[in-house]
Amino acid sequence: MKDYHLGDIVRFKKQHPCGGDTWEVIRIGMDFKARCTTCGRIVMMPRRKFEKNVKEIVERAGE
Repeated sequence: MKDYHLGDIVRFKKQHPCGGDTWEVIRIGMDFKARCTTCGRIVMMPRRKFEKNVKEIVERAGE
């Protein structure tokens, strides 16, 4: 299990329909909320699905 923090930028395995593939983590808990860095769309998904969909952490918060 990876350690995610608010403000982390992650890349999902699948690309968003707007063409963006990086997301900013804006809520952590049983459910995760992420904002597309390209179009600003916000999605909410269960932790298990979020962790399965994340390909890599592009940028850590505060670095």
